[in-house]
Amino acid sequence: MSLAAAVLLALTFACDKPDDIAKSTDAGRFIKDDLGREVRMPLKLERAVSLAPSITELVFAAGAGDKLVGVTTYCDFPAEARSIQKIGDTQTPNIESIIALKPLVVFVSTASQLEAFAKTLEEQSIAVYVVDVRGIDDVPNVVRQIGEFFGTLDRANSAADSLFKRMEAARANGTTTNRPRVFVQLSEEPLFTIGRDSFLTALIERAGGLSATGDLPTGYPKLSKETASALHPNVIILSASDDNQRPNDVFRDSPAVKTGRVFKVNADILSRPGPRLVDALEEISKDLTGGGSGTANLSVPK
Repeated sequence: MSLAAAVLLALTFACDKPDDIAKSTDAGRFIKDDLGREVRMPLKLERAVSLAPSITELVFAAGAGDKLVGVTTYCDFPAEARSIQKIGDTQTPNIESIIALKPLVVFVSTASQLEAFAKTLEEQSIAVYVVDVRGIDDVPNVVRQIGEFFGTLDRANSAADSLFKRMEAARANGTTTNRPRVFVQLSEEPLFTIGRDSFLTALIERAGGLSATGDLPTGYPKLSKETASALHPNVIILSASDDNQRPNDVFRDSPAVKTGRVFKVNADILSRPGPRLVDALEEISKDLTGGGSGTANLSVPK
């Protein structure tokens, strides 16, 4: 699945919420989700459904993958997720299938998902928890929180500590006073990229670059040829998918193409705001600081 398509699905998760556990009862804990809704979370959470690949990856990172009884058709990582029962895609899950699985909670990633079916699930005593990862800095905290939910906090803390250390190492590696202008190409045609509101804009800066489109409004703007031709990026990052294998022809004379500083990064690790964002950070940091292998042999159309 291309990053542009994945972005449109808005697959995101939660941020740090140290004060969200408001009170506990014998029936469960009352926790505020990322919309500020008070949700009853069972004290012992044994069965859950994830409606986003990023959520699924976060649950596995927290050591609770075996608690997932249903996931979307896009949830393909880690490999164990492929064998979990599929309940449809992210935007149009099969509600009857979810109910039949008898989960105690369904984790969703957007307010639009909540509005679509929360009432139906809550009538079946199934909690609906909305979560929202805003960027890579949130990821370790989310892993810890999921560990609290599922009672796997020791494993979650270990995973979170490892992610944090890797993030700090990549930050140090990316520290430079001569930051290259980076263009992230999500799709070749039409030409989509990242803007001010994308979590990838901050990731590029963390890795040691400056987004060439970081001042554009919205998260994932579509660019005209005229706008793109004026950018002159020093580096191009391709979100590697079947339809995004080379720079758009508008970049033929850019410094990035002329110097061979065109790099591919797996679309999934860029599009999913979960643990593998740290993989993307490390890879891009290495590319920007000269440790990566550029794709000078990738030519644009003549």
